[in-house]
Order: sequence, then structure tokens, then C-alpha cells
Amino acid sequence: MAPSGAAAGYRPSRTLPFGAEFRRQASRRRTQLALGFMALLPLIILIAFQFGSGEEEPGRGEFGSLVSFATSGGLNFTLFSLFVSASFLLVVVVALFCGDTVASEASWGSLRYLLAIPVPRARLLAIKLLVALTYSALALLLLAGTALLIGTLRYGWSPLRSTVAAQLEPGEGLLRLLAVLGYLAVVLLVVAGLAFLLSVITDAALGAVGGAVLLWILSSILDQITALGAIRSFLPTHYSTAWLGLLSTPVQTDNIVRGTISAISYATIFWGLAFWRFTRKDVVS
Repeated sequence: MAPSGAAAGYRPSRTLPFGAEFRRQASRRRTQLALGFMALLPLIILIAFQFGSGEEEPGRGEFGSLVSFATSGGLNFTLFSLFVSASFLLVVVVALFCGDTVASEASWGSLRYLLAIPVPRARLLAIKLLVALTYSALALLLLAGTALLIGTLRYGWSPLRSTVAAQLEPGEGLLRLLAVLGYLAVVLLVVAGLAFLLSVITDAALGAVGGAVLLWILSSILDQITALGAIRSFLPTHYSTAWLGLLSTPVQTDNIVRGTISAISYATIFWGLAFWRFTRKDVVS
């Protein structure tokens, strides 16, 4: 026995390594289906453009402007794919990875056995969170990478175009696109934090995933109510579309900075509450 009372050779930091949890999650059907759909979606959009009439409906605002340029090059096709996915699909995917990770173990009855190995609670939660965030980032990169590959093969490597910016050369356009991806990843940390907190609180994975998505939708609805005034700026979804400022000339970064601070603040609070709750929770399942 060690002086601390632990068995000889026991190292808390060696329990449940990142690679082992990553492989466990990779073998799950929901992971395979989610990542597979991320790769398939750009192909579905491409087919829709091929069979579509090509007529743009008037009065579509930002959506209409992106549609009009979507087939002008691989960069624009990627930007359009991100635009149609950011408000709901990516939210669902991130909520799935982060909301299912702990609640599913509890519902299967395997969570208490992981803790009995013994894996320290804080380490178990940290590893599960890191793996969930890794798969969330992988889903985002897979969507963008597949869209860029398919779009470039079909429409060519052309400058990035939009109605709010001058035409950007492919090199600069790619950098702007990477910046959009980075900001979307930061905004989705709010969903990740909320889903992870609900996953710790409940044993129902569907409740954690659905609860995070519904609360995000509720925040989006409230953000459209102008009567709320300045209160809207405190909603987690208020700056969710600020990445459009990265497409303007010159780049508009004010809302991006505010949105980044807001997202990191919300995510930190949610993760802090999750760790606080789990380290004190009576795990019986």
C-alpha cells in the first residue's frame, strides 16, 4: 500500500486514457452515423443544386445572397453548407456528442463500474468532455472539408464572393473561411456546455440532448423579440451569426469579440456546474 492508502502502482492519472475513451465512442453507432451524415450532407446539397431550377426567391436576405453565390466556387459552396447547418444541424450534433456521453453510461448501468475501477470522478468527467469536444470539432471539420472538396471539384477554385464584401482571392477567402469555422466552434461551446451539464444531471441521454437543443431554440426565439431590448445581448444565441462580419470589407470584429466572450463565459459556467454536481452526485446507476 502507498502512504496515501492506495494500492501499490495505482496512478489516478493513468486511468481511463483519452485514447481508450476515444475508441469506445468511435465504436458507437451514433458516432458513426453523425460523422457519416456530416460527410454526406455536402453531397446532398450538391445534388439538390444539380436538380434545382436555379431560380432564387426574392426577399431571402442573407440566405438569398449566399444561395446566389453558392455555385460560383468551392469556397462559396462550403460557406453555404456551413450557413444552412449552423443554426440547427450542428447544434444537434454537438448536443448529441456532449449530452449523450455521461447520461448514456448512467442509463446502461456502467457508470458506477467505471468509477469502481477506480477512475477519479473529475478525471472521468474531464476525459469524457475532451472526447466529446474532439468529436464535435471533427464533425465540423468533416462537414467543411467535404464541402470544400466536393465544391472545388464541381465548381472550381474561385474567389470568395458575397454581397457584403469585395471579391476575395482564394487564398484570403480560405483564411476567412477558417476564421468562420473557428468562430462557429467557439459559439457551439455553449451548446456543448449546456448538453454536458444536462448529461450529468439526468440519466436520460435523450433528455440531455433534446433539452440542450430546445433551450438553444428558445434562446433564438427570444432573441428575435425586439421588445426585450438590451436583454437580448445576454442571450447565448445573440451573437451566433456574428461570423457574417468576417465576410465584410473591412472585417467587422466587434460582435465577434463580444460573442466569443459570451460563449466562453456560458460554457465555463455550465462546465463548472457539471463538475460541481458530478463530484457530489450519488451515482447508483
